Amino acid sequence: MKKKLVVLTGAGMSAESGIKTFRDHDGLWEGHEVTEVATPEGWHKNPELVLEFYNQRRRQLLEVEPNLGHLTLASLENEFDVYIITQNVDDLHERAGSNKVLHLHGELLKVRSTKDENTLIEWRTDLVLGDVDSHGHQLRPHVVWFGEAVPALEEAIAITQKADYFAVIGTSLQVYPAAGLIDFIKEDCYLFYIDPKPASIANLKNRELIPLTASEGISFLKTKLMQSNHQF
Repeated sequence: MKKKLVVLTGAGMSAESGIKTFRDHDGLWEGHEVTEVATPEGWHKNPELVLEFYNQRRRQLLEVEPNLGHLTLASLENEFDVYIITQNVDDLHERAGSNKVLHLHGELLKVRSTKDENTLIEWRTDLVLGDVDSHGHQLRPHVVWFGEAVPALEEAIAITQKADYFAVIGTSLQVYPAAGLIDFIKEDCYLFYIDPKPASIANLKNRELIPLTASEGISFLKTKLMQSNHQF
């Protein structure tokens, strides 16, 4: 039976593909305060601004490709039972060939009804005011905004609890509840944390910090996992 490798990925995972990380050094997201474009309040105040913001993100996503990190993770499915839990709303893991991907914060290439969050529609073009579901309700990005519940969290916890190896890649572990997933790994689960500037992780045994970029770190991780004589 294959060992279970669960991977939590964040913005740093997709940065090498050309997708900008969540916030710039000045705290702004593409020149906007996060409250303007990633909260229910921002949506109610100026839905056109929010729609155009995500339209720009969607256009950008369709122009980029998975990077070596995405491809290497997908290749690990040959040897391990790999499940990816991502904070990213892009589809680069899927395009790279990963078969089991859980999106905690939604998906940019889907939209949903403002009336029924379970009414999802695949969407690859711009979304504007007047685009509605079959009942006439406005559509919005299928993205979990700040202040909204994370519907996939319970499934993510259940997946995490079964991991033999758990890898954290390209995330500062500052965004909750995603960052809290490491609290649910088994005591004998081995944790790898890949980030050029990893945050400190306290009170966890069997951990290894890998201060590399996503692609470099995942290649390093693959080598370690494939070494049959490596003792964890």
